[in-house]
Parts: sequence; structure tokens; C-alpha cells
Amino acid sequence: MQLLAYIASALIGISLGLIGGGGSILTVPVLVYLFGFDPVLATSYSLFIVGSTSLAGAVQNFRRGLVSVRTALLFALSSVSTVFLIRRFILPLIPGTFFRIGSFTVTHNLLTLILFAFLMVVAGTAMIRGGKIDPEGRISKKNPNLTSLLFFGTVIGIATGLLGAGGGFLLIPILVILVGLSMKEAVGTSLLIIALNSLIGFTGDLGHFQISWFFLLKITAITITGVFIGGLINNRIKGLKLKRGFGWFVLITGTGIIIKEMLLK
Repeated sequence: MQLLAYIASALIGISLGLIGGGGSILTVPVLVYLFGFDPVLATSYSLFIVGSTSLAGAVQNFRRGLVSVRTALLFALSSVSTVFLIRRFILPLIPGTFFRIGSFTVTHNLLTLILFAFLMVVAGTAMIRGGKIDPEGRISKKNPNLTSLLFFGTVIGIATGLLGAGGGFLLIPILVILVGLSMKEAVGTSLLIIALNSLIGFTGDLGHFQISWFFLLKITAITITGVFIGGLINNRIKGLKLKRGFGWFVLITGTGIIIKEMLLK
């Protein structure tokens, strides 16, 4: 199980380097199901691991001219502050148990995983269906206004703050479908936004959890190695295939989590 957990950690980095998202989608389940962490603590660890790995990937993509800095910074204006406020002030106030229906208990941990999975299913379906797509995975060239980018940034910030998700599984559909970036531009831009959201969000957790820094740095080193491998693979795959593959990956993973948490308990 331990070996499988480390292999999965490498896949987290490969996922981020390849498709600019999926890191949190993998990280939280890996920390919960393979390393045995509490889901709420796992969301905190996920922010550090995914944030550090995404920063390494963003630098790699920036050197290749595949990061829209303007889009990333406009997203960050609203998303970063939203993430920090939620992690610092709102998350500690959420009760561990919400309510019971007979013998079935709805806990904070369960709700976190189910909401996480539901968003994955929605985002994955949007990526698969999309619209008219060119070979680079671009649906249309758009120039969204500041208000739209700030709104989407806030939505990403809420997801990142509550679920410990870097937001890549939501960012990629937004950047491709609504902003109009090509799939590979969306990958690079997503990594920069994820890094800003996750690392600043993690600072909001300091003092709330007892952090195992040795574990975090060890797993982060593995995932950063993976992000460079994923970046090399990305160079060899067309954007359209990346977009559709990402959509199916997110959809299947989200469905699997819902089945496990709701039907196999």
C-alpha cells in the first residue's frame, strides 16, 4: 500500500504537468485512502503539495510561452483572497457532524468528498461535451471582461478554500470554454493560478493543524519530479486529445468517489 501511495504521488505531478489540473483530484484521495489521513487535514496537505508542484510546472510553461500572465493575475485578484479568508476564518467554524438520517451520518468529511466529486463530474462533462474545437483544444477565441474573470476567480477560490483543491479541474474548463485559451495555454495558466491559490490558502491553515513537514516535503519532491515528466509528455500530445482525456479522467474519478462514499459505506 505504501509503494502504491508513492507511485500515486508521482502521478499527481504527472497529471499537473500534463493537463494543468487533476493534482488535487488525485492528492486528496491519495492522502485519505492510501496514506490514511483525515479528509479535512488532507485538504490542507493537498494545498501545500499541489501549490508547490504547480509553481514548478508554471515556471516550466512560462519559459515555453504558454502562460497567460494577465489572465492568471486577474483570477488571482479574487481567488487568492477568497481562499485565504475561507481557510483562516470559515473552515474552523464548520462542525464535524451536520445531521443524521437514521443510521446514516452526514459529516464534514463526507460532505467534503461528495461535493468534491460532484464538481468533478460537472467539470468533466463540460470538457467532454464542449463545443466546436480546433486541433489545439481551443473552442473559441474570447476576451472576457474584468468582471467575468473576477467572478470566476471567486468561484475557484471558494472551491479551493473549502475542498483543498487547487481548482485545476474547474479552471481548465473555464479557461478553455469561457476564456478561449488553447488547451496548452490553459495548462500553463492554470498551474500559475493553482500555485497562488494553494500556497496562500495553505498559510491560512498554519496554526489550525499540526503539520508533518518531513512528510510534506518528501511527497512534494516526488510530485515535482512528476510535473517535469508530465510536461515532457505534454509536448508530444495534441491539445484536443488532452482536453478530452482530461474530461474523461475527471468524470470517471468523480463518479468513483461518489459510488464509494454513498453506496459502499
